[in-house]
Amino acid sequence: MGLVPIFILFVLFALNVPVAFSLIVATVTYFLFINTSLPVDMVFQRLLATAESFPLLAVPFFITAGAVMNYAGISSRLMDMAELLSGHLKGGLAQVNIVLSALMGGVSGSANADAAMQSKILVPQMVKRGLGKPFSAAVTATSAVISPIIPPGIGLIIYAFMANVSVGRMFVAGYVPGLMMCFALMIVVRIIAEKRGYAPTRQKRATLLEILKQLAVSSWALFLPFGIILGLRFGVFTPTEAGAMAVFYSAMVGFFVYRELKIQHIPQIILESVLGTASVMLIICAASAFGYYMSWERIPHQISSMLISATDNPYVLLLIINFFLLFIGMFIEGTASLIILTPLLVPAVVALGVDPIHFGIIMVFNLTIGGVTPPFGTLLFLTCSILEIRPSTMIREALPLILALIVVLLLVTFLPGLVLFLPRLIMG
Repeated sequence: MGLVPIFILFVLFALNVPVAFSLIVATVTYFLFINTSLPVDMVFQRLLATAESFPLLAVPFFITAGAVMNYAGISSRLMDMAELLSGHLKGGLAQVNIVLSALMGGVSGSANADAAMQSKILVPQMVKRGLGKPFSAAVTATSAVISPIIPPGIGLIIYAFMANVSVGRMFVAGYVPGLMMCFALMIVVRIIAEKRGYAPTRQKRATLLEILKQLAVSSWALFLPFGIILGLRFGVFTPTEAGAMAVFYSAMVGFFVYRELKIQHIPQIILESVLGTASVMLIICAASAFGYYMSWERIPHQISSMLISATDNPYVLLLIINFFLLFIGMFIEGTASLIILTPLLVPAVVALGVDPIHFGIIMVFNLTIGGVTPPFGTLLFLTCSILEIRPSTMIREALPLILALIVVLLLVTFLPGLVLFLPRLIMG
């Protein structure tokens, strides 16, 4: 009977009930009908207690920072920088799309925000230059997977909160895997561009003088992720305070440097921030209540024991977990999966000597790939709905790009030094 709420949860997922409400219904069912020794009020106490967490204040701050940047002109400067660096490569704007995702990861931290922005701004230009809507959508969705890995990714903050590890270390650990994903996708796009004859947007590579001029313009935007890391490293501010500083810095740049942020933009920024924060925080709070039920039934302990008894080899365990997460990511939204599965899997991998920072990058990376895969990938349906194309046509174009991401995932899984090198070097 203790497993009935999990069964209810997946039935509600299959019926397309929103994730947060599915979690709440499953949890309330347990305390109302299965374990009546505890008052059902504890569910709602748990919901409110989670919302009062100071570390989770970083989530609304970084969501707000991403909204401010779109109006402040920071996103457009990053796009100009991306085109200057990669516009001469075969594939043209497809390469720009990938580089822009890597740059946007340092400011928005959200795959969905990145995909939506590029679908509206960059993809129409890609289509005009003959790249085709399905291919443009595929590049946009798969390159958006980079954004949550390069700090300050929202997924990194959520994992750090759920696994009780350093947010600063998670941030620093994301740089190398994020750049590896960027290079892997650019290689695949180049191969496809050569076969199809996609032309670059620039006739020749940018000169050093051109790069320096654009760097001077874009430096205000590029400084943000490095400023956050430096501030965390030297104890200038906490991760939550870093989010507040990101909002303040973006607003100052938008008002006084680029002068594109106007007073009339503030209501729209607040609306976007509230909607984005509400959806994420409601899932986090509901998952926390569901996690209380799982802890009471000792489900995390049982799963940990089962995984450890299956193998004592950490690499075999990570391979099994990777297949499991790729499967789960096809059906459940990445943030919800991360919140539900982190307390279940972290004890098992830590018991076999896997670094929780390393495992956190694996989890966030793996579950974000699920956003591109059918049947319920959020990135898949977001890009297809904005561009008005059928998901099946996009998936055919996305397959080689998804394969490249999975290759990088396996490298990150079995070569932990790729993830842990920078945190050990910078954070000690």
